[in-house]
Parts: sequence; C-alpha cells; structure tokens
Amino acid sequence: MAEGTIKRLTDKGFGFIATGNGKDLFFHMSNLEGVRFEQLKEGQKVSFNAGTGPKGPRAENVKPI
Repeated sequence: MAEGTIKRLTDKGFGFIATGNGKDLFFHMSNLEGVRFEQLKEGQKVSFNAGTGPKGPRAENVKPI
C-alpha cells in the first residue's frame, strides 16, 4: 500500500491525497476503510491503493495510519 497525506477535503464527500510525487490523487468517501469521512482531517497521513475510476486515477481502500 502507498502512503500519502490528505491535502484537501470537500463538503461533498470527496478529497485529494498528496502522494509526494507532485500529483494529487482523488478519493471518494465510498473508498474509505475503517473510518468515516467526517473523521478525516487535512494533513492526516493515510495509506491507500492506487486504482482507476470512471474519470481517471483515484485512491482506493483509504485508511488512516
């Protein structure tokens, strides 16, 4: 699993993870594991699997570490 930091959260149930390689990765609240979207905070470290959604790359199986 890759690791990153939550860069931005929206009030619409999705956010972006800074991966450390200059590209941010989209994630949706339906791709969270073991945590509710409301419990996440910007700057929090997470682990995830890189995947592909209907609109391009996205993070899947997102979990706080």
